Amino acid sequence: MVVRPTESESLLTPAEVAAMFRVDPKTVTRWAKAGKLSAIRTLGGHRRYRESEVKELLGDVIPAQRNARD
Repeated sequence: MVVRPTESESLLTPAEVAAMFRVDPKTVTRWAKAGKLSAIRTLGGHRRYRESEVKELLGDVIPAQRNARD
């Protein structure tokens, strides 16, 4: 899926997203292919991810992990 970002929107690389979730960058690519995260393609064909969407997903994951430990 090709989505055009707005000019002020911050984009993250797969490695940056992977670091935030503590997973391998290939996992982030699989999430995008599965539709869990929308990817934006650069002119060179590289994937980029919206920072706002990544932070929202991260916020959903962290509370779920905390609840699982309690």
